[in-house]
Amino acid sequence: MSSELKLYNTLNRSKQTFVPLNLNNVRVYVCGPTVYDYPHVGNARPLIVFDLLFRLLNKIFGKEKVQYVRNITDVDDKILESAKSKNISIQDLTKEVIKDFQDDCSYLNCLTPTKEPKATDHIQEMIELTTKLIEKKFAYIEKGHVYFEVSKYKDYGSLSNKKIDELISGSRVEISKSKKSPVDFVLWKPSLEDEPGWDSPWGKGRPGWHLECSAMSEKYLGKEFDIHGGGLDLIFPHHENEIAQSTCANETNLLAKFWMHNGYVTVNKEKMSKSDGNFITINELKGKFDGQVIRLAMLSTHYTQPFDWNNQILENSYKSLNKWYDFYSDENETIDPSLLDSLKDDLNTPLFISQLHKLHQEAMDGNTKSGKKLSTACKFIGLFNVNAEGWKDQKSKKSLSEDEVNILIQERNLARDNKDFKRSDEIRDLLNDKGILIEDKENSTTWKYI
Repeated sequence: MSSELKLYNTLNRSKQTFVPLNLNNVRVYVCGPTVYDYPHVGNARPLIVFDLLFRLLNKIFGKEKVQYVRNITDVDDKILESAKSKNISIQDLTKEVIKDFQDDCSYLNCLTPTKEPKATDHIQEMIELTTKLIEKKFAYIEKGHVYFEVSKYKDYGSLSNKKIDELISGSRVEISKSKKSPVDFVLWKPSLEDEPGWDSPWGKGRPGWHLECSAMSEKYLGKEFDIHGGGLDLIFPHHENEIAQSTCANETNLLAKFWMHNGYVTVNKEKMSKSDGNFITINELKGKFDGQVIRLAMLSTHYTQPFDWNNQILENSYKSLNKWYDFYSDENETIDPSLLDSLKDDLNTPLFISQLHKLHQEAMDGNTKSGKKLSTACKFIGLFNVNAEGWKDQKSKKSLSEDEVNILIQERNLARDNKDFKRSDEIRDLLNDKGILIEDKENSTTWKYI
């Protein structure tokens, strides 16, 4: 396998050899959370995927030569709506959700990005970028709004591979009578009295979502950088609009050389989303699973493919970690080049994990060197963040004896017979929290450790 780093580039719809614009300054920007509610499992996937990319780039080019910027969107219509529905201030909401998000990152063992800028700290940069677009006649002012005029940008749709007519007919575009065209998007909008707003040449208002990322990426990474990442759902309109406004304002040929997008997280093959109500927050998982289990489960599927959330994949990940921890080593060694090559092939984590299973079998057969390779490789992808004793302690805190499990199942069966479904559900959740999966069959209940 080639030792070159190859990544799938959404812009060209092909896997390409990655060569940074500047070997001494490798720059990555990834869209972070909009902090209106607690992050769900679908949000965990880009955190883990791009954390792994960050680790790999650090290894290939050197930590001092890699910049990883992940923003926080803390002003947005969803945030305003959420604060109103919860009857709390916007500041209190965003502060609380940001703290929870950072706790989630720690739980998933994600490295801290080089920079983690907040949108509200960069309003002046957004105003300056909007002013440039007006002066260059790519944007127009209408009733206190500033819109980007899409028809002025000939390459619009290159990332999503759609034509403007197709985008107008059926896409996620904001409809407004003040726009020249339905596909034009807002750069700046007026704020109501009870909404956050900043003074601007066009009146008190706030930035559009797309503008925020363009301004922050330019400030920290420059007008052109190497990799822009995010979820598949961001290709249009968010990333498409970022490219349009940034390249037009700065008169550049590109915003990012590579565009990487992770696939959806699904539940029963349906996309996990807050709007559909079929989601699990990362916070809900903390009492049930070690963060390593979630991380390994997510990495078991290639990042470009859908990941279907289910108990079986979590159970398999737990069992694998439990076996691998028998060969945990405090010694830090250099990762095996053949293992590294699998990650260089567009983050081929399924292949990497299959190699871990092979190393485990070799270690079981008495190969001490393979055991050390296994430990080193697990640490490299963000596993083994606690030592073997720490792993055992976490297991013991969660586990129940067989007698305790059977007593609880008997109590649950009695509650179900008495139609006390509230108590029945409480016992099921308690067992799940303790790492016990129960399955009801026709006349019996079976259980197993996960």
